[in-house]
Amino acid sequence: MAKKSMINRELKRDRLRISYAAKRQELKELVRTAKDEEQRREAQSRLQALPRDASPVRGQRRCRLTGRPHGVYRKFGLGRTKLRELAMRGDIPGLRKSSW
Repeated sequence: MAKKSMINRELKRDRLRISYAAKRQELKELVRTAKDEEQRREAQSRLQALPRDASPVRGQRRCRLTGRPHGVYRKFGLGRTKLRELAMRGDIPGLRKSSW
């Protein structure tokens, strides 16, 4: 189980990311389509002034059950150990252990 402080930090980052998403998108579009170099620089400096945690790339995918940050499958949102446990128990429909 991950530390509660790390899980709460990720939740805080998610909230910040959502609150700044529209503003980031607007500034990035302005940087991309600016006709004037001065206008582009102004938009870039405003984008850099936003909080670091407002950037989507700073998010860490975590297991929904344990909060584990590594070995998390995107499709299920679960860590590898919990995914295996639930699959062996038959709790995930359509998933079974492969053998060949």
